[in-house]
Amino acid sequence: MANHPDTPYALVADDDLLIRMDAETILEDAGFQALSAENGVEAIRLLDQYAGAIVLLFTDVEMPGGPDGFELARTTAERWPDISIVVASGGKKPGPGDLPAGAVFLHKPFSAQVVHEHLDRILTDGRKPEPLKGRRK
Repeated sequence: MANHPDTPYALVADDDLLIRMDAETILEDAGFQALSAENGVEAIRLLDQYAGAIVLLFTDVEMPGGPDGFELARTTAERWPDISIVVASGGKKPGPGDLPAGAVFLHKPFSAQVVHEHLDRILTDGRKPEPLKGRRK
């Protein structure tokens, strides 16, 4: 995808390269520029660096070497409250207090259609990339 200054960024945090690449492709097809992190520490570094441009965090739950996806989601909601959050896992489900308000949880494996439907729900029109704005519900 060509970088365009008006194209919003999405940050994908997942330690599994293939799942991360799949999520990046789904988000790029939705109109985002995708940033990639293989763990929570790297994700926070990228959030610090690109916070003004990132509108979406898409994170796995179980990642080694730092905060897990639930902690990353809570930190993101606290430090960057304008960023929408999707948390995904194939095993661990959220318990009370795991997800910040407004965050959504997806079960893995996920399809592009399911991801796009969740993005339609959680992103305001002003924060949706053009391809999502044009989708019919």
